[in-house]
Amino acid sequence: MKLWISAGEISGDLHGSFLCGALRRLRPEARLMGMGGPRMRALAFESIFQAEELSVMGFTEVLSHLPRIFRLLKNIKARLRQERPDALVVIDAPDFHFRLIPEAERLGIPIYYYISPKVWAWRQGRAKFIKRHVRRLISILPFEVDFYRRFGLEADYVGNPLLDQLDLPALDQIRPRTGWIGLMPGSRRKEISLMMPAFAQAARLMLALKADLRFICAPAPSLDEKYVRSFWPEDIPLYCRPPEERYAFMRECEMLLAASGTAVLESALIGTPTLITYRGSALSFRIAKAVVKVPYVGLPNLICGREIMPELLQDAGSGPNLAALAARWLELPGADSLNGSGDRTFAREVRPKFSAECGNLEQVRRNLADLRQLVGKPGAAQRAAGIILEDLAAAAAP
Repeated sequence: MKLWISAGEISGDLHGSFLCGALRRLRPEARLMGMGGPRMRALAFESIFQAEELSVMGFTEVLSHLPRIFRLLKNIKARLRQERPDALVVIDAPDFHFRLIPEAERLGIPIYYYISPKVWAWRQGRAKFIKRHVRRLISILPFEVDFYRRFGLEADYVGNPLLDQLDLPALDQIRPRTGWIGLMPGSRRKEISLMMPAFAQAARLMLALKADLRFICAPAPSLDEKYVRSFWPEDIPLYCRPPEERYAFMRECEMLLAASGTAVLESALIGTPTLITYRGSALSFRIAKAVVKVPYVGLPNLICGREIMPELLQDAGSGPNLAALAARWLELPGADSLNGSGDRTFAREVRPKFSAECGNLEQVRRNLADLRQLVGKPGAAQRAAGIILEDLAAAAAP
């Protein structure tokens, strides 16, 4: 059996690695090939193309990379025609994969979509494309099942693969350390350049209130620690932990500042209160605000249907605003003296976060305990692999 797996970006590589591991256990003789990242390559995956080539953020930022992306797409289509795999499994990255799927269909290759694309957030009409071209749609977010049903699509909900990666009973034994603040600035270089300066500004303001706070970062596996440190002032101590210790580090922290993405769901399942933030180019943010159809960007908030962890986006995610809310969470002496950036953004978007729902650490921790009950049980990747293999076997049966 030959399976072509196409993972876009770093989060796709993470989920792809879980899926590859499950497929290896069920069909050790299968040839797994396609586009993957470092985690997939570590599992003897034939990474003919590199997932890192799609690691581009923002609407406007993508434009300068379009020639390279289209060359990559052309080369993958040519290799699909050459290899003729038994199935194509695409993981997230709809803007890229929606251009690859029709070619696979023309070649008679059955298509499986794992980590269903977030069309519920914007461009919801794309669900019709999925219904027309995709053989099975496999979801890891519980609310997606009802959304796709509105379009006549029955998505297979398998639970969240992060539960297979996180040893929650062991992590629950780690006691958070008072005054430890974790920084999760994202996995893309552009994200780092935008997030770390805001985190550093927040750190400086908070250290003025309490000098023994400790700021710790665990850079993503694809990033060089030196690059992350290049956006942090030398006079503020920054402690870095290796990527393989990221989950223990996240649990050890009293709270986190994190760029919206997979890391936010990881921190929520681990049980560490997190200020969710994100910064992009001004134009990209305006476009996103105009087209996105959901009330939240953080997956924990979307899953729970309410803001269980605060979201401070774009201008609201400035260093002073992050410091104002974090200082109140940590009950630092003089926290009330921090009034954020002091502008209308603070009054309109930040001050409402000081609420009974997510305005203090203990309430957030109770919210996170509720989240665990909603995401299901471990074994998501194993169930997804089983669905793909059983469906292929059924199709091949006389």
